Amino acid sequence: MTHPTPCYHCGEPVPAGAPWTVELLGAPRAMCCPGCQAVAEAISSAGLDSYYQHRTEPSANPEALPQALQDELELYDREDVQQRFAHSEGDGQQATLLIEGISCAACCWLIERHLRAQPGVLEASLNMGNQRLSLTWNPRDSKLSSLLASLRRIGYNAHPYEPDKASEQIAEENRRYLRRLGLAGLMFMQVMMATMALSSEFDQDMTEGMAHLLRWASLLMTTPVVFYSCAPFFQSALRDLRNRRLSMDVSVSLAIGGAYLAGIYATLIGQGEVYFDSVTMFALFLLAGRYLERRARQRTVESTARLVNLLPPSALRIEPDGSRQRIMLEELRCGDLVEVKPGESIPADGLIACGTSSVDESALSGEYLPIAKQPGDRVTAGTLNVEGPLQLRIEALGEQTRLSAIVRLLERAQSDKPRLGRLADDVAQYFLLTVLLAAVVVGGAWWWTADAHTAFWIVLAMLVATCPCALSLATPTALTTATGSLHRLGLLVTRGHVLEGLPQMQTVILDKTGTLTEGRMTLEQIQPFAGVSSDQALRWAQMLESHSEHPIARAFGRTSAQASASHNQPGMGLEGVCDGQRLRIGKAEYAMELSQQPLPERPSGDGQWLLLAGDQGPLAWFGLNDRLRNDAGELISGLKQRGLDVVLLSGDHQSVVDRVAAELQIEQAIGNASPDDKLAYVQQRQRAGEKVLMMGDGVNDVPVLASADISIAMGNASDLAKTSADAVLLGSRLGALLQAIEIAKRTRAIMIENLGWATLYNVAVLPLAALGMITPALAALGMSVSSLLVVLNALRLTRIRQPAQAALPVAQPEPST
Repeated sequence: MTHPTPCYHCGEPVPAGAPWTVELLGAPRAMCCPGCQAVAEAISSAGLDSYYQHRTEPSANPEALPQALQDELELYDREDVQQRFAHSEGDGQQATLLIEGISCAACCWLIERHLRAQPGVLEASLNMGNQRLSLTWNPRDSKLSSLLASLRRIGYNAHPYEPDKASEQIAEENRRYLRRLGLAGLMFMQVMMATMALSSEFDQDMTEGMAHLLRWASLLMTTPVVFYSCAPFFQSALRDLRNRRLSMDVSVSLAIGGAYLAGIYATLIGQGEVYFDSVTMFALFLLAGRYLERRARQRTVESTARLVNLLPPSALRIEPDGSRQRIMLEELRCGDLVEVKPGESIPADGLIACGTSSVDESALSGEYLPIAKQPGDRVTAGTLNVEGPLQLRIEALGEQTRLSAIVRLLERAQSDKPRLGRLADDVAQYFLLTVLLAAVVVGGAWWWTADAHTAFWIVLAMLVATCPCALSLATPTALTTATGSLHRLGLLVTRGHVLEGLPQMQTVILDKTGTLTEGRMTLEQIQPFAGVSSDQALRWAQMLESHSEHPIARAFGRTSAQASASHNQPGMGLEGVCDGQRLRIGKAEYAMELSQQPLPERPSGDGQWLLLAGDQGPLAWFGLNDRLRNDAGELISGLKQRGLDVVLLSGDHQSVVDRVAAELQIEQAIGNASPDDKLAYVQQRQRAGEKVLMMGDGVNDVPVLASADISIAMGNASDLAKTSADAVLLGSRLGALLQAIEIAKRTRAIMIENLGWATLYNVAVLPLAALGMITPALAALGMSVSSLLVVLNALRLTRIRQPAQAALPVAQPEPST
């Protein structure tokens, strides 16, 4: 079997009979595509062939690099845009660029040499570690867009580096932690050598003057560790004591401060044991443990930060005269018409005005297949247009977008503590108080039976060993990790008690429209009464429904004319004035209240029937239908297998509800339920002692969602920022609820494991430290390892089983009604 020739540029297989070759290093080299050929020719023409001799890895395939439009690059030439990332430096401009496609050190050499050869470039220096290029150029001789384009020609994509403030703050805190850790490690080694020389065990036969000098040297080297490396411990302890609260930093500060002061005393009197080696060792172990914990926990929240980066830097705005202008994202305004081409990210929330395509929402909702979109559908900022060009009318920007609402709710859920977490915090405070009292008693006993030196060591070891770091980390790390995992599955948890309460649920109450069904109602029949045409009845219905965001309203389509004096009666219908007459559409009994006439006979046939009526009587019946979601049956079956009682509770006609219940094999089905009826039913089940989970579309179900023990709203049905639900199903995959139950069980188990381990460790180590069997150094090591184990155990929740993806074609949009 013959293996295909690898591309000389990127290493990908060269197709049989490929015509692309470039003369490099004195020989013709095969290329896999025109992109690699163009890049290699650009490198060769610049006289930089030696790049291929020194690289250690194949270069990136230019076809895989992000595609940028020339007009988008030209935006970076504008002075107002450059003010954000560039500054003047002498006669030139200086900016930091982020380079994509770097594979080895030879790439750095190539990029620097190539840029320095460009006109107007004064300096180009690339840091391979963070892939940031410091570029200084004279704008009179060369534009930034031309320099970026020249990099693209040799296979590298570059764009201005504009750090996110939150990410930059986290990075700065990490650097500060590393500096403190590095100082503690350096001083520990020096102080350890000095104290070893002072130790009688090594018998150095040292003069009194030299011993005195080493004591002072140890003090000088330990002081910056205490006042710089350990400063966060003392600051946190002081803050907690001011608030009359005991925390882990109180015991840490007592241990470090006590050992430091004892060492100063021994240095001043010139005799006794100095404890500076213990201070620096404890600081080193504690800082190392907390840094590792910090990095491990940071991994679980990075997905939240990455959501913000889904937005594109610019947008293509369509001007009133039909021309296109590329503008920065900050220049967009609500009401603007923008064009989004295939492969581009959607810049803001909007309504599709023209075009049909599929949109990849996987980054937000966990949906694996792109979703068909057509005029009238809404799209979300940060999602990806897959197939055809779309024209959008912008409806929400910045903090008002669905993406921003998701980020806010996710951050709220990660900071919300469940009952177990609050219990752990309370226990930690009482445990600290117990340890402090025990340290006083045990220290006094050792002082009485042994000596002050031994007593001090015992007290120090007790304070260090029993620091309840692991106890306080046990639940927050598990909660944060599980919340991030569920978001990747498409379930946005907005309240901390969800993960703790899901395994305890006994009854699941489900709405029908928009929950078990797709929520995309289609208008199938119009049966007008005498004297009214179908077109006129439809027009009036459109005027009334144009005020509603309910899934049913979309079935009627949109019209520019709207009813005046509109009023929405939740669960019943809509009322308004159309062409000078007051009309109602909705349930028959609600619509007929205007005329006080008997209810007309309901048409036969499946589906949901709405009645349009006025002061003079009924005007038309509208027959609508809705399809069940593909995995609705799987959800019901999975809930039953887990021993949960399933109830279908809907405001639709009883016959429609019964038909859906029979199809899904739901034994309990209640129709014709108003929001008040739904609320009363949930409260009735709760009074019977049952834990109730309610799942609805979030439009007319706000009261019942707020009343349920745990509530889940469908994310496409209401404003995420205002939802009263405890969790939001961002996509349409109902199976996420079953996975959430399993993850919730694992989360609760890991919380209990963490609390059990932390409690066992602290209870076991306390008597060992009190008996003098653990030194302060071992106590510091054990405490750090215990905390780290708790974090690593919680990180197991990141390993979730993704459902198998079906190899299905992208769904085509349905024809509009």
